[in-house]
Amino acid sequence: MRRADRLFQIVQHLRGGRLVTAAKLAGWLEVSERTIYRDIADLQSTGVPIDGEAGVGYMMREGFDLPPLMFTRDEIVALVAGARMVRAFGGAAMARAAEEALVKIGAVLPEAEKDRIDRTQIHAPMWVVTDADRERIDLIERAVERRDVLTLDYSDEQGRATAGRDVRPLGLWFWGKVWTLVAWCEVRDDFRTFRIDRIASVRAAGRVFRPERGKLLVDFYRLSERSDGGSMPRSA
Repeated sequence: MRRADRLFQIVQHLRGGRLVTAAKLAGWLEVSERTIYRDIADLQSTGVPIDGEAGVGYMMREGFDLPPLMFTRDEIVALVAGARMVRAFGGAAMARAAEEALVKIGAVLPEAEKDRIDRTQIHAPMWVVTDADRERIDLIERAVERRDVLTLDYSDEQGRATAGRDVRPLGLWFWGKVWTLVAWCEVRDDFRTFRIDRIASVRAAGRVFRPERGKLLVDFYRLSERSDGGSMPRSA
């Protein structure tokens, strides 16, 4: 991460009037606490209103760096509802990011609108997605971005188990309660879908894949559009 990006992230993490320790900032940004202390000092020297000290924590006074545009009522409801759903149904990293997003949304709202977050009565249950599935979602999401080949142990709808299937992860789909991985299966040499809750184990195969014509997400979409009723290609 570039230093300018890191300084921006520090400011974002400190918004909302919360006390945040250097250790937490260092963990989030994957740098040393000494680097955080130096960055905080540099920000303070440029006039950023950060209060606190090493060993205690830091917080930023309200009113700094407000965006030029405020959210409308409907935008606030949409953002809060979306963040709560991701927090309830997403991966562990997604859930933490959603929690941070809610804090930051509250930080940029004018006083008259700050309580709209609490008044938005749209909620999602927190017990639907297991901790194991949350970890798998995060691992798969990162693999999609990095094009890491994954090795799956999987059980299909009839309970038939297959082990050591190497797949190229292309995307994650959420169906209201169930997450599905869409991938190119190197064993079947075709697109396959895998329910996250039926994956017994998932691990990196130790290699990356290069995009190939006919094996891309856009090709998957074309197949879906041509199939009856626009359904997805067959599951594993």
